[in-house]
Amino acid sequence: MLTITTIPALQDNYIWLLHLGRHAVAVDPGEAAPVLDFLQENKLQLDAILCTHRHHDHIGGISELREVYNVPVYGRKHPNNPHITHDLREGDRLRLDTLDAVFDIIEVPGHLDDHLAFIAPSVVFCGDVMFGAGCGKNFEGTLAQLHHSLQRLATLPDETLVYCAHEYTAYDLPFAIACEPGNPDIQQRNLETNLLRAANRPTVPFTIALEKATNPFLRCTSQELIQTLQSRGLVDTSELAVFTALRQWRDRF
Repeated sequence: MLTITTIPALQDNYIWLLHLGRHAVAVDPGEAAPVLDFLQENKLQLDAILCTHRHHDHIGGISELREVYNVPVYGRKHPNNPHITHDLREGDRLRLDTLDAVFDIIEVPGHLDDHLAFIAPSVVFCGDVMFGAGCGKNFEGTLAQLHHSLQRLATLPDETLVYCAHEYTAYDLPFAIACEPGNPDIQQRNLETNLLRAANRPTVPFTIALEKATNPFLRCTSQELIQTLQSRGLVDTSELAVFTALRQWRDRF
């Protein structure tokens, strides 16, 4: 059975290691040392690297890993990401035979233009597009693209486990509470998140269902959220205008 192991890295990154038997695949290795340590301790062979986007905290360990394991690197090719050996685009399917796994590839721009999500039954690796109760900043492309990318992820089955690349849930929940102070699901998630972090346990993965109930960036039609934004001067209540106002407020929150 495929196992997904959390490898904390850098300040608040997660590297995901997928392994079956002796075979392993790393997702977004921002640094090499913790991956190498885990592989050696568990007598695993690295077979491939998956890359959601080119930010350094997602690719910083690739060169060193490939010095030890000369493996393919799957992702979206970009002039500023020299590591990609196998270019992936919207609609591609990636078969990882040693893991008996197949991933559907979708392009999810709005954080960076080269951002991909890797989707298999019941799991999605989404890098920095969706976080626990939050979303990535709009560094490239448009807010409309970021909104569309999040909406695509939100259409995945409710039970889908979301493997994002940062431990940001506790950081994002105060904003969600400010948006919808009357939402009991957000209050409950905040309580559970605080308990997990106090025990030094990760809040990732989480389900699509939980995000739809608690993530303000997926709740742009919530009346309480809209009223909160109207109290801050929002006039246009179209979904994209609400999303835009949310992201701009979050950037200053």
